Amino acid sequence: MWFKNLKIYRLTETLNLDESQLQDLLTENSFRPCGSQELASMGWTNPLGQGEALYHSANGNFWFTLRKQERILPASVVNAELEDKVNEIESSTGNPVGKKAKQDLKQEIVHKLLPQAFTKIGDTHGFVCSSANLIMIDASADGKAETYLAVLRKTLGSLPVVPLSKRSIAEELTDWLVSDSWPRDIELLEEGELKDPAESGGIIRCKNQDLFADEIKAHLDAGKQLHKVEISWKETLTCIIQEDASVKRIKFSDMMREENDDIPPEELSARADADFALMAGELVKLAEWIDETFNLKESGI
Repeated sequence: MWFKNLKIYRLTETLNLDESQLQDLLTENSFRPCGSQELASMGWTNPLGQGEALYHSANGNFWFTLRKQERILPASVVNAELEDKVNEIESSTGNPVGKKAKQDLKQEIVHKLLPQAFTKIGDTHGFVCSSANLIMIDASADGKAETYLAVLRKTLGSLPVVPLSKRSIAEELTDWLVSDSWPRDIELLEEGELKDPAESGGIIRCKNQDLFADEIKAHLDAGKQLHKVEISWKETLTCIIQEDASVKRIKFSDMMREENDDIPPEELSARADADFALMAGELVKLAEWIDETFNLKESGI
């Protein structure tokens, strides 16, 4: 399971995960399917996809998978049935159906349709690296990551975390282009997003574009800042770094993804364990590089 996105959080206190109690704590909040009248249900599931363990550890990194099941009941379906029911009542009684009566009818319709609704399941993966005081979540949206943290906090009893960065790093990203100088660990690629700092300012999205071309320089001279940029990092992965220090569209190099190809295909758990250990180690290094490069810890963030 290779992460595609990264929301990074810093533990403000050391988190000691006691493996003798961890499984029991996770079991109290384990996943169960939606009941017939539930819109959604979520809880922990086995990260490797098989077995009873609700976490997996490798090299001191603890991998947790939050599963969510939702019933799909489109509003258009409910509203169409409601309209038919209202028309039927009004035709038979000759009186209009009031607002409160419509609300009651809608609840009856939802109650009737929920057990028949299709369901969808989605997993959110994340891991805790206690040695680096980091939590890394494979999520592109803050809401998804915050839900994961909320359930983990409920499970463990406490979870003292803050985002890796609470400020924008757009100024530093912009300076990479303006000064034509960036960290030697990376290579700037050909995708980026420039924004005008003004609240209603324009946005320029670039793809397959030389970021040092004259037209980009003109936007920078006009005051726009670089808010997203694609990089190649230490030849192990490419990604897009965003102005909030989160990471999107991670693509690990073929060399890295093939490092555990000597493990037989039928040994799924062994391969998943080896891939996770390899991936987690690299992502922790990336997070520490972001932290150091933008002086996030030193600036008191």
